[in-house]
Amino acid sequence: MTIHKEGYTTIAICGFLFVFINLLSFSFLSYNVPWLNWIIFALTFFLFLFIISFFRVPKRQLTIDDNAIIAPADGKVVVIEETVDNEYFNAKRLQVSIFMSPANVHQNRCPLQGEVVYNKYHKGKYLVAWNPKSSTENERHSVVIKNDRTEVLVKQIAGALAKRIINYLKTGQKVEQGAELGFIKFGSRVDLLLPPGTRVNVQLNQAVQGGVTVIATL
Repeated sequence: MTIHKEGYTTIAICGFLFVFINLLSFSFLSYNVPWLNWIIFALTFFLFLFIISFFRVPKRQLTIDDNAIIAPADGKVVVIEETVDNEYFNAKRLQVSIFMSPANVHQNRCPLQGEVVYNKYHKGKYLVAWNPKSSTENERHSVVIKNDRTEVLVKQIAGALAKRIINYLKTGQKVEQGAELGFIKFGSRVDLLLPPGTRVNVQLNQAVQGGVTVIATL
């Protein structure tokens, strides 16, 4: 396991606060209420470990398959339904949405290989990520990856806690399946918009792993 580069500054700040708070606690509370020192230490240590865990990037055997659309994110499948996309395709699409809790790995990966033909950031609200309106009203970043077999829109969506979406792709860029697409800080959602009739390999409420789980087959 490694730590994602997006976490270096946040972890450093949290580490400083952990040390500072506990130095104050043991300096001024140790004599009168020593038990409170240990409660403060335990709580701040747990929070510090959680922050480190949030930015973890586990080592995985990625799934590489030209006939498959791979999960772009860790989380739970919360939507599998037909929808109308008004952003890029202007037509019906099959939507598969993955909810990312704060405990999930938050690195996002490319679900297929191809060329980035669309890349756009949208300002918006911060509705809870499981709200159906979050797909079109929340802050989000959309990219479309196209190859000679299909064209898929990947939408990184901010949630009530996720206030920062990072996307590393550029229009015209060639990407490999499983390559890093971006990162979302502190829980959110990722939507996949697939061609109608695509065979979906996952079920509602199923846990998936980014870069590993086959979401659909072509």
